[in-house]
Amino acid sequence: MKKIAAVLLISGLSLLAACGKGDPKPAASQPSASTAIVVGLDDNFPPMGFRDANNQLVGFDIDMAKEAAQRLGMTVEFKPIDWSAKEAELNGKRVDVLWNGLTITEERKKNISFTDPYMTNHQIVIVTAKSPIQAKADLAGRIVGAQDGSSAVDAIKKEASLAASMKELKTFGDNVTALMDLSAGRLDAVVVDEVVGRYLAGKRAGEYRVLTENFGTEDYGVGVRKDDAELLAKLNKTLAAMKQDGTAGRLATQWFGADITK
Repeated sequence: MKKIAAVLLISGLSLLAACGKGDPKPAASQPSASTAIVVGLDDNFPPMGFRDANNQLVGFDIDMAKEAAQRLGMTVEFKPIDWSAKEAELNGKRVDVLWNGLTITEERKKNISFTDPYMTNHQIVIVTAKSPIQAKADLAGRIVGAQDGSSAVDAIKKEASLAASMKELKTFGDNVTALMDLSAGRLDAVVVDEVVGRYLAGKRAGEYRVLTENFGTEDYGVGVRKDDAELLAKLNKTLAAMKQDGTAGRLATQWFGADITK
């Protein structure tokens, strides 16, 4: 009996060992690709990205990012950041992309990569309806406002002689606050992205006027870390498809009344 029991015990142990060898490895040991993308944005930048009356994030770039993420099979998280520190937020890996009316500039290209342009923009000059200012030259001796860390500041400084002639270039955390100071008489003009400036000015008809002259044409792109070439390629392919099938144009028409995508 002891001999039979010993044989059974050994057989049982052998069977358990065989089963153990055939078991699949735990799922946790298998590498998995990221299925989420964190979008860094200025949440007070209408109509690209801002909070509505219910404190929900809405806007053209919000809709574009949601659509792109869905096509990539990824979830999307929107993270408001200090826009003046956007490159640090991206390269510090606190966000995965910068998608909020981000102008493609040679200076920014030194630190981050960009997708192909998806929209063309201008830096316009907004004054009050009764302002005597008619041209950029009239900004001499005036207090001009712009968003801190924005391409509006870069565009103004690029015209060095004009910038030097201004009494002061005052920067703000967002364009809404700058326009409030313009209405209150604390500024003489505001330089701002056209898509944003015309949207905000349109909300208060008759209060503002846009000068015919502007501070130049620029393109918007999505900012990506330089070492994230795979994500950059996927975004470029997805954005191209969204333009090709008319989705980008449809979203633009909803927000701007016309297809202004590039």
